[in-house]
Amino acid sequence: MAGSPTALDVARTYFDALAAKDFGTVAGLFAEEIAWHQPGDHQFSGVRHGSDAVGQMLGGMMTVSEGTFALELTGPLMVNGALVAAPIHFSGKREGASMSQDGVDVLRIDGDRVAEVWLYSSEPAAEDAFWGAG
Repeated sequence: MAGSPTALDVARTYFDALAAKDFGTVAGLFAEEIAWHQPGDHQFSGVRHGSDAVGQMLGGMMTVSEGTFALELTGPLMVNGALVAAPIHFSGKREGASMSQDGVDVLRIDGDRVAEVWLYSSEPAAEDAFWGAG
């Protein structure tokens, strides 16, 4: 299968698109039945199933953060089979609040799609406070 994208290729495309706020490309990389594990105790916490539900959640995050939510890689992508771990920094601002912290995103790649995502935050309480109660 020469020419098929590797897990690293898919993850690199995903993070490049996130950094560029190219959400069309991001959404196009989601498997139809993606599972998204959002940590914490806030309005976006929990597991979302399906690309539509994940897209709505990400749109909600952009709305709450007044379009300022940003994510960037802070180190190399690390691959173990179909899993890719990414050290990241994410931030956002809204009326009366801001957040800026490190984290780790873990993606499970299936073929040329992101099939599952687990997020880890370095300051969960600060992230909860920023996003607000569910």
